[in-house]
Amino acid sequence: MADQPKHVTYADAGVDVDEGARAVDCIKDAVKATNRPEVIGGLGGFGSCFSMKGFKDMEDPVLVSGTDGVGTKLAIAQLLDRHDTVGEDLVAMCVDDVVPIGAEPLFFLDYVAIGKLRAEHVAQIVKGIANGCKKSGCALVGGEMAEHPGVMNPDDYDLAGFVVGVVDRPKMIGPEKVKAGDVILGLASSGIHSNGYSLVRKVAIEGRSVEELEAYNEELGESVADAVMRPTTIYAGQLIRALHAGAPIHAMAHITGGGITENLNRALPADVDALVYRGGEAGPAWSIPPIITYVSRLAGLTLTEAYKTFNMGVGMSIICAPEDVDAVTAALRAEDLAPFVMGECIPGTGCVQYRDDAE
Repeated sequence: MADQPKHVTYADAGVDVDEGARAVDCIKDAVKATNRPEVIGGLGGFGSCFSMKGFKDMEDPVLVSGTDGVGTKLAIAQLLDRHDTVGEDLVAMCVDDVVPIGAEPLFFLDYVAIGKLRAEHVAQIVKGIANGCKKSGCALVGGEMAEHPGVMNPDDYDLAGFVVGVVDRPKMIGPEKVKAGDVILGLASSGIHSNGYSLVRKVAIEGRSVEELEAYNEELGESVADAVMRPTTIYAGQLIRALHAGAPIHAMAHITGGGITENLNRALPADVDALVYRGGEAGPAWSIPPIITYVSRLAGLTLTEAYKTFNMGVGMSIICAPEDVDAVTAALRAEDLAPFVMGECIPGTGCVQYRDDAE
């Protein structure tokens, strides 16, 4: 006689549909708070809708998309049980990648993959995403919460984000506008941001208890936990407002994985180099966050290695003509940004060079 089939529910397999519905209820208000007038409908539909009617005055509207994640910083968040700001990191990594083209971030979607879905846990993450969207001026129009029993450990999760922005083609900025003689300005980072965390975990996290990481560290002036979990600065909203106000910016570079060395070159044409005033042993004219110096020391990094790994205190670089420095600086300061000169553009081959004297 054939065996009678067992009654096995989706919940028995490890997926709690009811908890998923409760999680959606927990985030509705946070998501709604990010709405722009162009958003059509709300959460719960199969697709998210955004009206482009308000952009009909653009000569040639170009949609610009970007996607990214947070990476190893999430493993540290899970260790420390801090989940309220990693959503901001996710938004920052995406929206600040479309701004260097001159694109205004319009809407954002997220993907949360988690081993065991707990509504309050996911709500912390998504509320952080919503906060990031509000800071950048884009709407959180939808996303996916995927529970993966058997694939991920119950407390593990991963994040991915996707942003769409728009720019009028005649107003696009980028390498083609950059010339030798241009000035390179920098905007300060809040810390490590969201790149280099595999090294951070290796030298500053592994082998230490949560209590040690949460304890005050004299070298840092705060705990290691606070320093490594500080959210990534979001520049997008302020930079777009400065551009819309007429700031004559030629190009920008979002300083992420690969540091200044591997990102500033992305804003250069093939016949121009960036000469960054690194300052040698005295250090640059801007401030390097103590956590970057701390991790670089623990890892024994050379100066060259550090500038190819971390942002070194620069979250965004801005390139403009020398005669426009005052105008660009004024436009940025009007948005509560404090730019500093970090270098200049010189004839070259599209690479980043460093000047280590103190001049």
